[in-house]
Amino acid sequence: MRSWPPGGAMAATIEITSANVRRGDVIQIGGRPCRVADLRQLPLGGKHLLFETGEQLTMHARTRLLALRVHTGW
Repeated sequence: MRSWPPGGAMAATIEITSANVRRGDVIQIGGRPCRVADLRQLPLGGKHLLFETGEQLTMHARTRLLALRVHTGW
């Protein structure tokens, strides 16, 4: 699904893993959208995500989630 968010940027829902998660990705957790503010590499391919709200999530190497990614450079 692709849509046009405010400001003319394009957004797409994508599958993310610990290998391709980025700052700015929005992941819905418990019905609430959480934007990734920072991330750290963990041993064995995992990532530790810190959200703008201060909440944290650990993604293991095999974790797969859906996220909204905004593309501004079209």
